[in-house]
Amino acid sequence: MDLARRQWLVGVSSLGVGTILIGCQRRGKSESREAGQNKKPDKKESEEVSATEDLMREHGVLRRTLLVYHEAILKLRSNSGVVQPQPLQQAAKLFRAFGEEYHEKKLEEAYIFPAVKKAGGPAGAYADVLTTQHHRGREITDYIINVTEGPKLAAANVESFAGALESLVRMYEHHAAIEDTIVFPAWKETLSAKELDEMNEKFEEIEHQQFGEDGFENAVKQIGDIEAALGFADLGQFTAQPPPATNVPQDKQIPKKTRTGGDEKAVKSEPA
Repeated sequence: MDLARRQWLVGVSSLGVGTILIGCQRRGKSESREAGQNKKPDKKESEEVSATEDLMREHGVLRRTLLVYHEAILKLRSNSGVVQPQPLQQAAKLFRAFGEEYHEKKLEEAYIFPAVKKAGGPAGAYADVLTTQHHRGREITDYIINVTEGPKLAAANVESFAGALESLVRMYEHHAAIEDTIVFPAWKETLSAKELDEMNEKFEEIEHQQFGEDGFENAVKQIGDIEAALGFADLGQFTAQPPPATNVPQDKQIPKKTRTGGDEKAVKSEPA
C-alpha cells in the first residue's frame, strides 16, 4: 500500500509539473508573438527605399529644378532685370550633378535602359530616345551654365536663353512622365525579388559613393535654397485662380461642396 501510494503521488506531481511547463511555454510563445507584433521597425528598416521609389523621388528633385526654370522664363519675359543669374546657375549645376552625372549616367543608362531594351516591348522602344534626350539635355545645361556666369544676364541673350530653358523643360516633362509610368515599372518586371533587393543596395551604394550618406537630402536642401533665392519657395503663390463664371442658368449649375462645421452641404454655384 505504501509503495502504491508513493507511485500515485509521483504520478500526480509529474502531471502537475507538466501542466505548469506547458502553460509557461504557451505564455512565453504568446508574449513573444505579442512583442513581435508591437515591435517598431528599427530606423534602418523604416528608412529603406526601394530602387524604383528612389528613382521617382530623384525625379522629384529634378522636376523642382524644371519648375524653377519655368518660373524664371515667365519673369525673364516680363522683366529680365529681376532675375539674378546665380541661382539659375546653381540650379543648372544641381541638375548636372544630381540628374545628369548620377541619376542618368550611373543608374538609368547603366542599369535600366539596357534591361528594358533587352526585354523589348513598349518600354524597350523608348530607351534610345531617352538616351538621345539625355545628351541634348547636357548640351542645354552647358549653355545655361555659360550664360549665367556673369553678375547679370545680357539683355541681348534674354529671349534665346528663355527659349533654351523652355525647350529643356518641355522635353523633360514628357521624358520623366514616360519613365515613371512605363520604363521604371517595366524595368522592375525584369527583376526577381532577390535581384530587386540587390538593386536597392546597389543604388544606395552608388549614391553614397557619389554624394556621401545624405545625397538625396542635400539635393532637396539645395533646390529649396534656390527656390527661396528666386522667390518661389511659397507654394501658396501657385494656387490656381477660381475658374471664370459661365452663362449656365443657376438652376442648371452643378452644386459645389462646401464644408461648414464638419458637415458637407450642397450649395448651388452663384453666377458672378
